[in-house]
Amino acid sequence: MIHFESRAEICWFHEWIVVAVALALTGLTCAVLLSVFGFDPFVSLERIVIKPLSSTYGVSELLAKATPLITIGVALSLSFRAGIWNIGAEGQLIAGGLAGGAVALAFYGVDSFWVLPLTLLGGSLGGLVWGAIPAFLKVRFNVNEILVSLMLTYVALLLLSVMVHGPLRDPDGYNFPESRLFHDAAILPKLFSAGRGHVGFIFSLLFAVGATWVVKRWHLGFEMKVSGLSQRAACFAGYDRNQTIWISLLVGGALSGFAGVVEVTGTIGQLVPNISPSYGFTAIIVAFLARLHPLAVVPAGLLVALSYLAGESAQLALGIPGAATQIFQGMLLFFLLGTSLLVNYRIRFRRRL
Repeated sequence: MIHFESRAEICWFHEWIVVAVALALTGLTCAVLLSVFGFDPFVSLERIVIKPLSSTYGVSELLAKATPLITIGVALSLSFRAGIWNIGAEGQLIAGGLAGGAVALAFYGVDSFWVLPLTLLGGSLGGLVWGAIPAFLKVRFNVNEILVSLMLTYVALLLLSVMVHGPLRDPDGYNFPESRLFHDAAILPKLFSAGRGHVGFIFSLLFAVGATWVVKRWHLGFEMKVSGLSQRAACFAGYDRNQTIWISLLVGGALSGFAGVVEVTGTIGQLVPNISPSYGFTAIIVAFLARLHPLAVVPAGLLVALSYLAGESAQLALGIPGAATQIFQGMLLFFLLGTSLLVNYRIRFRRRL
């Protein structure tokens, strides 16, 4: 018989062994699926994973896709550590992109250095306000933050659609549901001459380093960790649970909003009805892949961003549907959650008496 026995001691490397196993199982499953569809798995994986990174354009695109994943992944790693399940980062991203885009359009034609910082600040505040709603309802009425933050995602998406179909629509755009292109003063500088990689990636690295400092060196990080492990222990230690909720959701909303405004000012260049291919939801996978360590979010974000790039390459090179990206990400999350059981438990085989 198979029994799961609690580990008396959990070593730090157990978490990373689990991640390696999950990645290996995901790669093996992808190879099997490619074989079933009649493709050589080794040649196909080389064409859709390695080849896109062999050019400056491919690397630039990878960084552009990784920027929102890393930024939101850092925010979610902090929230999840505190036991606050912010599932609505996608809505906060959209709210931030909409707010920042509105600021950029309000100062359209103003060629000044302060337009871009004001736009980024507006996007961060938009996400912060969107994150404050579930925080208030959680603190005041003990409403489940998972449901509220998730439902607000669809409210934000509909609000974006209303705005680009109405007040923010390009007056010279032949009635297409999109805003005018942002002025150059509101566009993030590019990192490379080719591709869409921009300096937002540098900001995401700074966020990861700053969050790591908070977790490792600041008392707030310890307070959030204790609160996430045991609310009773946190209360006994004198920690304010409501303060932890507010900080987690406000910081998460601000960073997600920043990711949204960076997406519209760095990658897209205007407001459109859909500014994100579910980056906010995919960042949940990034956070768990990094085992909720903010600095580890950087390689995790790059890896998951590669799945987007590989999905596009698979469509072009192999004719595989774009849903292959979601399949890869879903398998990765499935194996991560399944193998995470082995962090806290070991498998024992016993003979049936």
